Amino acid sequence: MTKPLSQLAAVLALAAGVLSVPVTAQGEPVRVAEFVADCQLSHRLPDDPIVLPGLAGASHFHDFFGNHSTNAHSTQQSLEGKTGNCNPVSDISSYWVPTMYRDNTAITPTGITFYYLGEGVNNPAAIQPTPYGLKIVAGNARATGDHDSIARWSCLHAGHVNPSKNFVVCPAGTMLETYLDFPQCWDGRNLDSADHKSHMSYPVAGGCPSSHPVPVPKLRMVLRYPVNGSTAGLRLSSGTGQTMHGDFFNVWPRAEMERRVRNCINVVMKCDHAGNHG
Repeated sequence: MTKPLSQLAAVLALAAGVLSVPVTAQGEPVRVAEFVADCQLSHRLPDDPIVLPGLAGASHFHDFFGNHSTNAHSTQQSLEGKTGNCNPVSDISSYWVPTMYRDNTAITPTGITFYYLGEGVNNPAAIQPTPYGLKIVAGNARATGDHDSIARWSCLHAGHVNPSKNFVVCPAGTMLETYLDFPQCWDGRNLDSADHKSHMSYPVAGGCPSSHPVPVPKLRMVLRYPVNGSTAGLRLSSGTGQTMHGDFFNVWPRAEMERRVRNCINVVMKCDHAGNHG
């Protein structure tokens, strides 16, 4: 009887081991072209080093994430080698959005994630690393209505609330959420342009236009604010929710950006903060 009992014990141990393995560990890696950076609020300033370079105090207030040194005078050279507050720490890029207020009290976003995605173009294998020093602006700080706004507001974990280009009333226990998708087609030459937009374009029908032939990862800013209930008194430093906009100054180390595009975007794999996939 010893042998059958030992065999039964072995079978039970094997079954227990199989049951203890997470389902995700048994399957294939998640096939989504994505890597991310989570960055907290670093500081607030009435500066904009892309739109109003060198003019300290000339802008409406912005919330800055990532690179701690960003101000009106920031350049690619001044941002290099500085520290930031992103996960991963290798990302010392600078990101900023208009400050949100309830009446005159600033509201700090509690969840800030910057997604780098392969979606938007039909051929993720062709996506190139975001050029070092590239400046990109998304949204319209001067929007006067839905017609000239790309803002999107919704409620976290409350899908029954329809999204809107302006603030929405979120149920108790939820949070106001916004995201901005940045253009991902580069002209292949300029790191900025006079209007800060002409060197970039959005894809058309899954491809980049001939004027902007180089696809780069699509940057998506997702911010969550501890706001629910009435939107009375709620505003951005730039105006209504329709004026939500974002700025990005790329200072990812070249090798790190290249590795993530190669390992995550080109092969359509969902990567962790370190730029690795299962």
